[in-house]
Amino acid sequence: MIPCVSLAETSVLGNMKERVKEMKVFGCRLNFWNSIGQSLTSSKGTGSSPAQISQRSISPNNSTTTSQFSLHHNSSGSLGSSTPTSLHPQSSVSTFKQSPTILNGNSSLLDNTMPGGIPTPGTPNSKAKDNSHFVKIVVALYPFKAIEGGDLSLEKNAEYEVIDDSQEHWWKVKDAMGNVGYIPSNYVKPKALLGLERYEWYVGDMSRQRAESLLKQGDKEGCFVVRKSSTKGLYTLSLHTKVPQSHVKHYHIKQNARGEYYLSEKHCCETIPDLINYHRHNSGGLACRLKSSPCDRPVPPTAGLSHDKWEIHPLELMLMEELGSGQFGVVRRGKWRGSIDTAVKMMKEGTMSEDDFIEEAKVMTKLQHPNLVQLYGVCSKHRPIYIVTEYMKHGSLLNYLRRHETSLIGNMGLLLDMCIQVSKGMAYLERHNYIHRDLAARNCLVGSENVVKVADFGLARYVLDDQYTSSGGTKFPIKWAPPEVLNYTRFSSKSDVWAYGVLMWEIFTCGKMPYGRLKNTEVVERVQRGIILEKPKSCAKEIYDVMKKCWSHTPEDRPSFRVLKEQLALVAQTLTD
Repeated sequence: MIPCVSLAETSVLGNMKERVKEMKVFGCRLNFWNSIGQSLTSSKGTGSSPAQISQRSISPNNSTTTSQFSLHHNSSGSLGSSTPTSLHPQSSVSTFKQSPTILNGNSSLLDNTMPGGIPTPGTPNSKAKDNSHFVKIVVALYPFKAIEGGDLSLEKNAEYEVIDDSQEHWWKVKDAMGNVGYIPSNYVKPKALLGLERYEWYVGDMSRQRAESLLKQGDKEGCFVVRKSSTKGLYTLSLHTKVPQSHVKHYHIKQNARGEYYLSEKHCCETIPDLINYHRHNSGGLACRLKSSPCDRPVPPTAGLSHDKWEIHPLELMLMEELGSGQFGVVRRGKWRGSIDTAVKMMKEGTMSEDDFIEEAKVMTKLQHPNLVQLYGVCSKHRPIYIVTEYMKHGSLLNYLRRHETSLIGNMGLLLDMCIQVSKGMAYLERHNYIHRDLAARNCLVGSENVVKVADFGLARYVLDDQYTSSGGTKFPIKWAPPEVLNYTRFSSKSDVWAYGVLMWEIFTCGKMPYGRLKNTEVVERVQRGIILEKPKSCAKEIYDVMKKCWSHTPEDRPSFRVLKEQLALVAQTLTD
C-alpha cells in the first residue's frame, strides 16, 4: 500500500532533498580543497589556510581605512559566517590578500585570487613570488660629498636602496643610477619612517632656548621653526616677530576631535605641512605670517671622515690659525682634503702613552652623539701625533660663558639648556661605559646654534705627567674631584657626576672659578668635611638641588647621568610653562 503523504510533508521532504544536495556539493568542494592542501603539505612542507586575511596599514594622515573579515568553517563542514571586525568607526573598504604560504622554506605570496577576492590555494606547480628579501629604501636628509674611494655621494631628498646596514655608522647603498658605495647612516632616514624631517623648517629636539637664540640671530620678521614640544608627542611653532618689538613667540600645534591640526581653531588642516603652508599666506591669529626658516643649518659630523677610516695622513690636512693651547699641546683649525672643517690637536711628544691611545682611537671614532665632539681620526705615522676632531666655531664653553656673561647671566633657561646638553652627552658615555675623568667647562665646546658638546673624553687616561694624573700633582683638577678620587684616585661614572655638578656651577656663574682663590689643600679639606659650593645668584632652587645631589659624599648616592638628564628636563619644563 502506498503511504499517503500530506502537502506539508512533501514540502518538507523537498526542502530536505535540496539541503542534502547542497551539502553534498559543498562537501565535494571541501574535499577538493582539503586534497589540494594535503598534497601541498606532503610535497612542499607546510601549507596555509585558503582564506586568511591581511589588512592594509593605516596612515594617520590617510582618510582611507579598512575592515577585516574572517572566513571559517566549523567541524560539521558547513560554511561559517563572514564576520566583519571593524578597525575604524568609518571603515568602508575591505581588502583581501592571500596569507603567506611556505614553499621550500621561503615565505611567498601567490598572486591568483578567486572572484570576490578569496585566494586560490597553491599547487605544486604554482610559481611563487619570493618576498624573503626586504628592500629598505632611505631618503637623504643632508648632502654628502664622497671623497674617499668606496664612498657614495648623497643628494638631499634623493632615495637610495640599502644593500648592507650591518655597521652602525656607515651603510652600503645603491643610488638610482645603480652606483654603489658607503654613506654616513646619520645622513639618511628610512622612507617608511620619514615624517617632518624632510622639511627645512623642522628642527626636531631643539630646545625652546636654542630655538629663540637661532631665530634672533637672523633678526628676520616671520622667521620660524617647528620643533618637538617639551610635552611628549606634541609640536611647537617658534616664530620671530618684530611686533611690538623683536621677540620670539611659541605656539602649541594642537589637534581637534577629527584629528586636524590647528594653531587657531578657525583654521584647521589635515597635516602639519598643510598648516604651515596655510599660515605662509595667512597670519590667521599669529603675530605675523610665516615667511622663512633659518638657512645654512649645519650638517652633522660623520663617525670618521670615511668608511673604516681612522688613520689620516698629515698631507691631507691644511693647517690654519691657532685656536688655543693647553696641557697636551696646540690646537689649530684645519681642513681635510680642502672640504671638511676640523680641529687638529698637535700633541706634545712625551705627554701621553701614544701606542695605547692610538689603539683606543679606533674605538673612539665610533662613538657618535649630538652632544659629543666627534673624533674623526688620528695622524699616528708621524710625530707629533695629531688628533683630528670636528670643528666647533665658538671654542671652549668656559671662554664662551665669560665672553657673553652680560647676555647670559639673566637667561636661566639658556644656561639650563647648556647643562641638559652636557648631561645628554655624558649619559651616552655612561651607557657605553666610558669615563671622562676631566669633565669641566674648559673641556666642553660650543658650536653653531648654541650646541654644547663634551670634548676630550677619556684622554686623561693616557697622560704620562704625574703632576696631572696624581691627586697630589699641581696640575690635577682638584676643584672638580670627589672624595674617592682625592683619597684613592678612584674614577668612575659617579666621579664624573660630581664633576658635572661643578660644571653646572660654572655655567650658572658664567665661568667663575669654583672655590674662588682657595688653595688646593684648602679645597681638599672642605670637600672632606662635606662643605659644598654655594648657590649661584642666577640659579633657581630646583636647579641647585640637582647640583647638591651630584655632590653626595658617597658615590652610590649620586644620580646617574640618565636620571640627571630626566630631572633637569622636568625642571626646564616647569620653568618655561
